[in-house]
Amino acid sequence: MKKESKNKLVTKQGGKISRVTDIAINIDRPPQSRAKPLLQKSVVEAQISGLDDEGYGISFSETHALRIAGALPGDTVLAVIDHVAQRMAFGHVKKIQIPSPMRSRRPPCRESSKCLGCPLIVMKYRDQAGWKYNFILRHMQSYRELEDITVHPVLSPLRLIHYRTTVRLAIAGKHSEPYIGIFRRSSHDVFDQEDCPIHHPLVNRAIEVVRRGISKLKVPVYNPRSKMGLLRYLVVRVSEAEQKVMVVFVTAKRSFNEIHHLGKFVGEQLPEVEVIVQNVNSSEGNVIMGATDHFLTAKHHLTERIGEVSLMISPRSFFQVNRDGARLIYEKVKEWARLGGSETVLDLYCGIGGIALTLARGAGRVIGVEVVESAVEDARRNARLNGITNCTFESGDVAEQLEELAEQEEHVDVVVLNPPRKGCDEPVLRCVAALAPRTLIYVSCSPQSLARDLNLLKNLGYVCSDVQPVDMFPQTMHVENVARLEKSNNTA
Repeated sequence: MKKESKNKLVTKQGGKISRVTDIAINIDRPPQSRAKPLLQKSVVEAQISGLDDEGYGISFSETHALRIAGALPGDTVLAVIDHVAQRMAFGHVKKIQIPSPMRSRRPPCRESSKCLGCPLIVMKYRDQAGWKYNFILRHMQSYRELEDITVHPVLSPLRLIHYRTTVRLAIAGKHSEPYIGIFRRSSHDVFDQEDCPIHHPLVNRAIEVVRRGISKLKVPVYNPRSKMGLLRYLVVRVSEAEQKVMVVFVTAKRSFNEIHHLGKFVGEQLPEVEVIVQNVNSSEGNVIMGATDHFLTAKHHLTERIGEVSLMISPRSFFQVNRDGARLIYEKVKEWARLGGSETVLDLYCGIGGIALTLARGAGRVIGVEVVESAVEDARRNARLNGITNCTFESGDVAEQLEELAEQEEHVDVVVLNPPRKGCDEPVLRCVAALAPRTLIYVSCSPQSLARDLNLLKNLGYVCSDVQPVDMFPQTMHVENVARLEKSNNTA
């Protein structure tokens, strides 16, 4: 095995040379006998050459590719090995021997090395933006057909901390000492988040009040092993427009009495809380929220405002966690749609209607499609809330809805795609291309699936000219993208 560049290696496979990015695996020869075996809990010195897509620092031992949590490119660290697989090992930083030039002297979080929920929070922000830009560029350049795309510099929101207005947190421990936070990497242990710098201040205040209420009222915490207890998760949502809070207690069973008293305590201690909900989830899987909501307050929703659009947020609504980032995306979609007032716009995976309603005032007609019925109900309410009458929202499978539009010979000028992380299924993209809109705008939270779908769309006659990254999640590995595609004149 030999190095090709700082973050890339080549490895021989059956006489052929293939490129492997951010990973080193030699499948032809076993580790040399003189190499010291790599064991769990052993301590190794590691020089970090890059970051993988999940935020692990990349390094190599004599026998394994190493992934070190909490390390940055340019660091030299002592790392504790947590898990050893056949050719890869995972660990975490024990001591930084030589800090990377990218490493911030005063990161905004004191617990980052323990929490590891925001891998880039110890990195200077200009380097974060640079890493995200190159991350996107790398995925675009992995397809030869996408080499001519212009990837613009990352658009950043004004706030780099205290931006997250929705959190879904696990509850663990006992009522006398409850933990409310996120799962540690590669484990089911909950890291207690007391004052997270990413959370909106009202989110942190709500968590602190709930923690005190659990202890004071001795509310039993659910134990997934014994399947005993009540409280499983805590969901907190904040409307920055209203400066109000929604608190959702996710419980293993109905058990009205304990949650009634806990909700009353939270409402008294934090007057900004206007919506309190008990959501019952008795399943044993990893899904956070169940299908049933019981409201403890007369008010059932919050109202947020993005640009010129007001949006009602219910307990299970999908809504961007960063209001400033959402505004940047909506504005870019509106700019690239180039609406003149008479166009028909199709918004696929429309959620509660944020993008559709943003475009409605500049279009002749907007049709939103979403598979989640409750989101479609929210979208219709939001249209009424904003006095918008040229928007219709349909519930159902996106591919099936597209086939119906084709059968009706519906003329569509602009299509907006905003799919989940896995991207669009190929039949959806083929149906979209068959409608022959002049412009496609693709909003994506995954550079990998975006590049794959842009490559397929080019083969279907739609050429992507521009990708605009938006840093919806500063301090983390995640980045959103807005892509603009136009119908090619060269297609038959």
